[in-house]
Amino acid sequence: MLTAIIPKLPMRDKAATKAFYIDQLGFSEIADYGDYLLIRKDQIEIHFFLFAALDPSQNYGQVYIRTKHITDLYQGLLDRKVPIHPNGHLETKPWGQQEFALLDPDSNLLTFGQDI
Repeated sequence: MLTAIIPKLPMRDKAATKAFYIDQLGFSEIADYGDYLLIRKDQIEIHFFLFAALDPSQNYGQVYIRTKHITDLYQGLLDRKVPIHPNGHLETKPWGQQEFALLDPDSNLLTFGQDI
């Protein structure tokens, strides 16, 4: 029986990753194992592995995060001046989702979506 999925994303600089996810997105740290970082917000957990040689322009890491109250989440990020992906502003998609997207410091794409 499957119970959860936890994405593992690359990070070049743990301090930058923590600053983005904890300070800007409101995640909290679960554990820090040097080259491996675990964070959580609500029911979402994300793990990061150190990949110092990562070229962000070649990173295709992506996570789709389902949410509730997406307009409040989106506005809160705008209020904190978190950059939204230029092609990822909040909009209704033909597949029945309201979505927006942003990039973390390593160009991992985070897409947030809510059923409409």
